[in-house]
Amino acid sequence: MAVQAPPFGQIPEQDPGALFLGRIRDLIYKVAGIFHADNRFSLLQDRCARRIGALKLSSLSEYYERLTLHSDRDSELHQLLNEITIGETCFFRNQPQLDAFRQIVLPEVVKNRSRLGFRQLKIWSAGCSTGEEPYTLAMILMEESQGLLNGWTYNIIATDLNDRSVAAAKQATYSDYALRNTPGWIRDKYFRQEGSRFRVHEKVAAAVSVSRVNLLDDSKMLFMRGMDVIFCCNVLIYFDGASKRRVIRHFYSNLVTGGYFFLGHSESLFNVTDDFELVAFPGASAYHKADPKAGRR
Repeated sequence: MAVQAPPFGQIPEQDPGALFLGRIRDLIYKVAGIFHADNRFSLLQDRCARRIGALKLSSLSEYYERLTLHSDRDSELHQLLNEITIGETCFFRNQPQLDAFRQIVLPEVVKNRSRLGFRQLKIWSAGCSTGEEPYTLAMILMEESQGLLNGWTYNIIATDLNDRSVAAAKQATYSDYALRNTPGWIRDKYFRQEGSRFRVHEKVAAAVSVSRVNLLDDSKMLFMRGMDVIFCCNVLIYFDGASKRRVIRHFYSNLVTGGYFFLGHSESLFNVTDDFELVAFPGASAYHKADPKAGRR
């Protein structure tokens, strides 16, 4: 499916630098759906300048040529996307959301799966950044392994567009600051201190598979079917309306009926889609893929 970039806005076409910056913006939008509005154009320029300096190039026109004609153009585009999509997160970041997941959503999902004779859960952390979210979810599921999830298996799929974030998530070692919201007993139970760093225990890491995935890659999305719960927090801020709708269609298709979709605290699907049912929890909310035969709540 082709993605057409929005118009440049107020970029002065007579400025060669701005012209090539606009072309780079179009390229990023076409490949990843990330659109830099006029008020974020300086951010794109700064990120391009970093790569131009690293490659010892002299202009945006040379850099655009590197991104489109050079033999390593795909690799360099990955490097630029790494600069653009730097995220900041921590373990147990949004406790009300995690409480809703553990206390309300998880029992409901388990009940639905049990009716079908399945005792396996699939959870997707889309835009997982450096891995704090999926490992948090793994710890929560492990805490339920002797109760609600006794006899169950589960797999957490963690994906991100940023190569460096994916590598950090696979490494699974973190600073004390990343654990700032983590209860002490969780830290003691599920982390091992290595000098000034904290490594996630192997049993937690084994429950999480981490890979680089572009959410606008239609072919990759075909392999993400059958998810019971999807978390995609603070990722849609990178997308414009058209890209959001396309990504959300993927999420809706990949969720099982009765599954749940969590966004970041300040995000919503207002004016994006009406396919999901908004569900309010104490201090949090989620989107439910209801059975169309059963109707909405």
